[in-house]
Amino acid sequence: MSGRARLEWSAALATVMAACALLPLVGSSRWIWQAALLVAVQSGVGAAMRRAPVPRPLTVLVQALVTLVLLVLVFARGQALGGLLPGPDAFRQLIDLLQQGGDDVSRYATPAPLTDGIRLMLVGGVLVIGLLVDALAVTFRSAAPAGLPLLALYSVAAGLATGGWDWLWFLVAAAGYLMLLLAEGRDRLAQWGRVFSGAAPAPGREAAGAPAPVRTGRRIGALALGVALVVPLALPAMDGGLLGPAGPGAGARAGGGGTISAVNPLVSLRDSLNVDQDRTVLNLRTNSADASDLYLRIVSLDDFDGTTWKPSQRHIVGVPDPLPTPAGLSGDVRRAEVTTTISAANWYAQDWLPMPYPPSGVRIEGNWRYEPVGMTLVGDHGQNTRGLTYQVRSLDLRPTAEQLADAPNPPAALKREYTEVPKSLPEIVGITARAVTDGAANHYEQAVKLQDWFALDGGFRYDTQVEVGTGSQAIAKFLADKRGFCVHFSFAMAAMARTLGIPARVAVGFAPGAPQGDGTVAVGLKDAHAWPELYFEGVGWTRFEPTPTRGTLPEYTQSDTPSTSLPNPAVPSTSASAAPSASAPASTDCPAAQRRLQECPSASAQAALPVDGGGPRWWAVAAWALGGAAVVVLPLLPLLWRRRVRSVRLGAHGRGAADAAPHALAVWRELTDTAWDFGIAPDDSLTPRRAAERIIRLGRLDPVAAESVQRLAAAVEQVLYAPRPRPVAGLAEDARRAAAGLRATASRGARLRAVLAPRSTASVAWALSVRWSALKSRATAHRPSLRRPSRQEG
Repeated sequence: MSGRARLEWSAALATVMAACALLPLVGSSRWIWQAALLVAVQSGVGAAMRRAPVPRPLTVLVQALVTLVLLVLVFARGQALGGLLPGPDAFRQLIDLLQQGGDDVSRYATPAPLTDGIRLMLVGGVLVIGLLVDALAVTFRSAAPAGLPLLALYSVAAGLATGGWDWLWFLVAAAGYLMLLLAEGRDRLAQWGRVFSGAAPAPGREAAGAPAPVRTGRRIGALALGVALVVPLALPAMDGGLLGPAGPGAGARAGGGGTISAVNPLVSLRDSLNVDQDRTVLNLRTNSADASDLYLRIVSLDDFDGTTWKPSQRHIVGVPDPLPTPAGLSGDVRRAEVTTTISAANWYAQDWLPMPYPPSGVRIEGNWRYEPVGMTLVGDHGQNTRGLTYQVRSLDLRPTAEQLADAPNPPAALKREYTEVPKSLPEIVGITARAVTDGAANHYEQAVKLQDWFALDGGFRYDTQVEVGTGSQAIAKFLADKRGFCVHFSFAMAAMARTLGIPARVAVGFAPGAPQGDGTVAVGLKDAHAWPELYFEGVGWTRFEPTPTRGTLPEYTQSDTPSTSLPNPAVPSTSASAAPSASAPASTDCPAAQRRLQECPSASAQAALPVDGGGPRWWAVAAWALGGAAVVVLPLLPLLWRRRVRSVRLGAHGRGAADAAPHALAVWRELTDTAWDFGIAPDDSLTPRRAAERIIRLGRLDPVAAESVQRLAAAVEQVLYAPRPRPVAGLAEDARRAAAGLRATASRGARLRAVLAPRSTASVAWALSVRWSALKSRATAHRPSLRRPSRQEG
């Protein structure tokens, strides 16, 4: 194997070895074999292009086009033009898969399932890295910078992996990089010759093993790799080094207290509601008589900065058994203890433990800590819910409307903390809250009016496509637009309740799931939910449900007057709708339950029709068409350019003495380019006569074609050296006969190469390079020279 071939395959192998660091991120490893095969094809295309005298950028461009075609063949073959060429549908399919992959990455913990979107991200990313490594290390002959994309590939994997084998993947990736450097060094050494002196081997005997510089390079590389692995482990200040295990998880060391500063759990809530296919997250089995009201609470958000809600930094302790009585709950409230067994999916990794609220006891294995204020459990030292089965005892509280209406004032400290509103909150929020609750006699009636305004008669629409919103005006914008999903409704109601002096926070978790035939309840991704909790002394933190079409209205917020307009609390949670309701505002004759579920009949059937056709815009169609045309035309550019040049050189020309030299030289150039297309590279050091003899010999031309080549050479010498050049007739026909002779003796592959990928097109890049150099020279010549005096002068 030649030095160049060894370098090419070393670059491909180094890419695949670095890509192995991505293996722990997904549950299946079959994607790596697919990526390795495509990288090999990509490298082979680069090797074939480098065997031809083409510009280096053209090699990279062809590799990039082939990479795109490979991705289309693997991931969007059904949408490709003719099952091969990328088209608008194929590009749209790839974009959709990438978006799906991004959603899957944000949704699943590692190891994630190998969905089509994640597989495209993995394989496509490896191919992009492979293209960069091949271009840097082989095409542009600079292997050292090729380590940067390899390092980026490893860094992404190391940042996402949670296992303890990071050092192994670092070792594999580093070994691949060292192999690439050694291959480049060996190739350079083979070009230089042996530059190190030493005793000559005995006659008839080769030097054993690799050359001394190669052996020395291997030893240095192995030593550097060992130092990179061992030295960080010996430095205590680095806490295990770059490849050591992660530091302590949330919470304190075992046996002690600590604090937790949690990230916002709403990051992926909107993505969960918008998944194309719902997936079961949790399976429940409960002894509750009514599972339709069984919310699973993960964490409470009590820190409101005017823009969003997030968990406060709280003190955590060991999990007590039983759990303390909820704050503010008196013995007068009717209650029943419910036991629920919960099983989490193997792919669902949540740091907080989903539980019914308020919990009174938990039986679970693993490292979990208890946060007393929110009554939540949080994983310690990397603990999460993946694949766990646990049992929760909780209280099913049944307060009455009278108990909530007659609730005394809460403790001053609690009210001060949970009614705090930042100055940046727009005044319209408080003004709207007071207007909606006008006429309410107490905080309970105010809360019910707010809930009903959002869920029933305020004209709000449930729409998961609305962005969460940022900035101090986010809540005000939601109140004006009246479109959003559970995050908007819960945030807005909690903020408005605080402006009225009602302690409020936001809970995040799951709405009631769907009952199954075996008596269990399945909770899916689309059941992800957020709702406000308001505090009433004597009852504690109390759930409200302002989001239309989601969850169930609490019994204590419903009117005691019998009426068909009352919502049915037994109605289970409905799946999230990705599109806003298009129905007209509901009539007051529509029952409240139907109004909340947005099932009231529309005033007109046409009101439910889409306003926009939803088809692609004309400019999008034009852009896709141009892109597809470019993909088709780009590979044909060398053929088209060659045909155009040939027609100009051999076409009509002047018959005067002044036209003799330009025409003869153009036809001669056409002959040499045609010979180049068939593998006979031009040699500018030869005279026309010697060049003609070389073409005849290497092209194995027949006598007729050979005579035509000799006449062309004689015509060129005549116009170059004669005092008065005279026109020569029949030169174009001689060039065509010579081309036919070259074509007759060439193989089928050579003929196809001469037509589809003519070698003479490289002269275009050379001409551009010459013009660019001349332009830079002229620019440098006109630039004032600023020379520093030499220190050696004087």
